Amino acid sequence: MATPLVVFENVVKRFDEFVAVKRMNFEIREGEFLAFMGPSGCGKTTTLRMLAGLEQPTEGDIRLAGKSLLGVKPHERDTPMVWQSLALFPFLNARENVEFGLKMRGQDSTTRRKKAQDWLERLGIGEFAERDVNSLSGGQRQRVALARALVTEPKILLLDEPLSALDAHLVIRMQGVLTKLQRELGITFVYVTHSQSEAFAMADRVVIMSKGEISQIGSSRDIYRTPANRFVAEFVGRNNIFTGTVNATGAINTPAGSFEVDTKAEAGANVSFVVAADVVSLAVEKPKVRNVFTAQLISEEFVGSMVTLFLEAAGGMEVKLQIQERALEGLPREPGQQFFLSFDPAHAHVLKG
Repeated sequence: MATPLVVFENVVKRFDEFVAVKRMNFEIREGEFLAFMGPSGCGKTTTLRMLAGLEQPTEGDIRLAGKSLLGVKPHERDTPMVWQSLALFPFLNARENVEFGLKMRGQDSTTRRKKAQDWLERLGIGEFAERDVNSLSGGQRQRVALARALVTEPKILLLDEPLSALDAHLVIRMQGVLTKLQRELGITFVYVTHSQSEAFAMADRVVIMSKGEISQIGSSRDIYRTPANRFVAEFVGRNNIFTGTVNATGAINTPAGSFEVDTKAEAGANVSFVVAADVVSLAVEKPKVRNVFTAQLISEEFVGSMVTLFLEAAGGMEVKLQIQERALEGLPREPGQQFFLSFDPAHAHVLKG
């Protein structure tokens, strides 16, 4: 296991009577890409700001490379941040923006200029070094901000929703740039985002936060396939959550049907389980498999080669199903069309809370 670079130990952050972060304990590994996700107000940005030194913990300690950061000023931490707004200096050109941190560290102009140009070249915008930053595109300004943060060669880089202001096609491109940079440099990236696709595409581990607490930390696959609790399952989306009562045979009776699921719960217990949208099968005629139920088509969402179908099962439960568009060719798809849905018991994940 990689060496912990950052340790949060019993960290609490209060703003007057409001507790923004509740007794947080976790580690950030050296050289990993860690992403924080969660709804607005969950504490993810406050956590990032405490690591940057822009907020001080009310309780607990934060250590970087074994040294406490309590009382250490932001500019003394070597934890640069790339902001959502980028915060570039409009009165400086691209190269001068990148040089700024080096200038504050007292490096001479020749060294500053060379390092800044090298980083602009590395990020593919060397030709725009003398351009006014206001004349650059959103993607080019994003690369200037990254170069400015990385030119000091920090051990860790903090990123606060850095792609949220970009157009969709630029977001995909910048995801590739960030992932490639992080792997090449071996620098620890700590990334805050609202976007599941960004976090899951880039991060080695994802932290899901809710109401100031960590709900789950794990790989994208772990969080998607085995959510720790109902909140994570609902937040990640594209999950179908069934709730029911264990019957005498061990199956779970739900409004949508009775299903065989691996659970240790006793008869009479209330149980919720998750089935991801991409493991639900669809048929016009009833298949000879376990865990079959019926649902009526409500609508569909087409994205590239994938289609998400939204259906309604018995009891008014909404069911989501993801399938390749070509697999739907020839099937009736009018609203109200009834289908048989099914899933393998092995693909059901019982929730703990």
